[in-house]
Amino acid sequence: MLISTIQPDQYQRQFEEKVGSALTLLAPFAPPEPTLYASPPLGYRLRAEFRMWHEGDALDYVMFPPGKPKEPIVVSDFPIATSRITDCMPMLRQSLQRSAILRRRLFQVEFLSSCSGNLLVTLIYHRPLDAEWEVAATALAAQLNCDLIGRSRKQKVIIGKDWVDESLQIQGSTYDYRQPEQCFTQPNGSINQRMIEWLLTHTPPCQTDLLELYCGVGNFTLPLAQRFRRVLATELNKRATAAATHNAAANSIHNLELARLSAAEMSQAMAGDRLFRRLSTLKEPLDSFAFKTLLVDPPRAGIDIDTLGLAKGFDRILYISCNPKTLSENLTALSETHSIETLAFFDQFPYTQHLESGVILKRRPI
Repeated sequence: MLISTIQPDQYQRQFEEKVGSALTLLAPFAPPEPTLYASPPLGYRLRAEFRMWHEGDALDYVMFPPGKPKEPIVVSDFPIATSRITDCMPMLRQSLQRSAILRRRLFQVEFLSSCSGNLLVTLIYHRPLDAEWEVAATALAAQLNCDLIGRSRKQKVIIGKDWVDESLQIQGSTYDYRQPEQCFTQPNGSINQRMIEWLLTHTPPCQTDLLELYCGVGNFTLPLAQRFRRVLATELNKRATAAATHNAAANSIHNLELARLSAAEMSQAMAGDRLFRRLSTLKEPLDSFAFKTLLVDPPRAGIDIDTLGLAKGFDRILYISCNPKTLSENLTALSETHSIETLAFFDQFPYTQHLESGVILKRRPI
């Protein structure tokens, strides 16, 4: 995203245009009238990353136009980010520019913040980091009141901790999350809370079980667990799975089990095609679960063919999509067995073509 595309006075029109395009893609599936969730036009983004551009004594945050990696555009202001990031950016740049130790061969800076006001800064270098760097970085982290990571080839130096703590207020309850660096987390804090609340509103309590694929650090898992008898959530990323396990314990979620499996692997396990040692730690065997509901939040590529086959066996499918095109492709297969019960659009990514969708599907009568 380039700064020139950030036009708050045009935000609502752009959002409506994205919704119109998505509805055109979903028209063949006779969707109901969608509920729309607009983003705050500024100050919404919890993550940001910039290349660092060295020009003589100058040091600047830069971004590049698509397809033009040699034409840097200096970023002096980034108003879509949270205030924790925008307040830090000028102080960090000035400190880096003054320090030969910290700026030497600095390649990239990444920011990860939370709605709770925590901040983690990652500095990425094209050189080894030594004890002198660590002393300077420790002073910098104290000055900025943040945690800090230094990265270079095969090296990671942590000043403080390598995650941010998040605390979300959801329908009168508080959920605390550990969100590690380099794990996927929702970039728009306000919209993320609306997504969780929407799922809860349309998921009444029941005595059956939930299977969740692509669970990440447990963003949806923790609040939804209260609606089901038992939950089995899967995630392939090791650090995300570890964080989800920590988050479940920290929130006293006792009806949840986690397994480090991809969606395709879980589909194979459910079909009985493969046995996985990673499922051997379950308190009770896989066939003891009474799954009726499936929750998926796949990457932009959508759901793979094996997982589509698995999904067709569920009474209800809660599908969070970040790509209307692949959602439409997946619905072509799922519409053979299911129809859309509820639809919502969440503007997770203002000023871009990306749009988050929430679709709840119910099985057609046999």
